[in-house]
Amino acid sequence: MSAKILDLKGKEIETVDLPQVFSYPYRPEVIKKAYVNLDTHHYQKQGRYPAAGEMVSAESRNTGLGIARLARAKGEGFSRAGQAAGVGGVRKGRLNHPPESWKVIYKKLNKKEKTVGLCSAISCTSIKELVEKRGHIVTELNSFPMIVTDDLESIKKTKDLMSVLKDLGIGDDIVRVERSIKRRSGKAKQRGRPNRIGKSALIVVGDDDCSLLKLDGSIPGITVKSVKDLSVLDLAPGAKPIRLTMYSKSSLEKLNELKIPSMIAMEESK
Repeated sequence: MSAKILDLKGKEIETVDLPQVFSYPYRPEVIKKAYVNLDTHHYQKQGRYPAAGEMVSAESRNTGLGIARLARAKGEGFSRAGQAAGVGGVRKGRLNHPPESWKVIYKKLNKKEKTVGLCSAISCTSIKELVEKRGHIVTELNSFPMIVTDDLESIKKTKDLMSVLKDLGIGDDIVRVERSIKRRSGKAKQRGRPNRIGKSALIVVGDDDCSLLKLDGSIPGITVKSVKDLSVLDLAPGAKPIRLTMYSKSSLEKLNELKIPSMIAMEESK
């Protein structure tokens, strides 16, 4: 299996043989499981004080008084007296079904399943129909997977990266993401997540110290990752295959070193 290498202007300059991982079968069920389980690894446990809302002297007055049989605070002569207390659904009452700190939210994943999900997600980046189905605008693109010369890794400025992406035919997809940005309200805005931003192209590089990695997130929707840090979370956001992905030439050499599970064993396990 071969693909064409593009220069920074989008012109085809040579052909290269793709790593074996691009021939791996499409396994959407494994990709989804890998994404869901790996996504739980950044969750933070939370809980509530078990006695919150119940630390009050309250009891029901039973029937015959023409009032609800809720537990009410004891006493008289102060505002809290007679108010419903100590139960759920009332002012200053306890929380119904509160989050519990001992709940297991970290989902484990077998190493082989993680590798199979990653290999399958990488191979899917060569299928144009899956990329279009996810919503990316790729009308100007003909070569999949997209492979660019190593000059891409030497880019240091955001404006230069933007110019290169437009020349490569990804400009329309970046505009799509910019138009989809939604301003949040409420707690999310207070906690540093003011905008909801879609996903555009993922750029995969081979050098772990290249200057392009510093531009990760500088353009809305554009992500830059090295092969060493590549994950299903990057390749299939929301567990929906597959994201528009661009590889540098040197990243293909690193993908050749990727340990690929036996395809025969995986076919027999279906």
